[in-house]
Amino acid sequence: MIRTWIAEAENDGTLAFEKGIENLKRLLTLRLPKKTRLLANYPNPFNPETWFPYELAAPADVTLTIYGVNGQVVRQLALGHQVAGMYESKVRAAYWDGRNAVGEPVASGVYFYTLTAGDFTATRKMLIRK
Repeated sequence: MIRTWIAEAENDGTLAFEKGIENLKRLLTLRLPKKTRLLANYPNPFNPETWFPYELAAPADVTLTIYGVNGQVVRQLALGHQVAGMYESKVRAAYWDGRNAVGEPVASGVYFYTLTAGDFTATRKMLIRK
């Protein structure tokens, strides 16, 4: 949202807007994460649909891959190019409907999820119970 305000304000060109733009840019740098992180999914574990929050310290192409305990890919979510920022709310976090690549609901059990964002890769464990 802050980036949108900056883009809109840059079209004005007045001194007041230039000062506002500088303040918005400072605010934006305060909100940017210092490092890229993959956080715990939620809600956990009694709902097969889940959200995967993460933080990006730099813009990157983002992919989230869900694996079964046997290491086979259950589903891959290509999230595309994402700007640096916090992706923690349900509106921004990666969403998985609890279905495999062919649309079937997954079984209860342990799964792993891996976030790949540029050179960053992190894996966490989750439990799905129905």
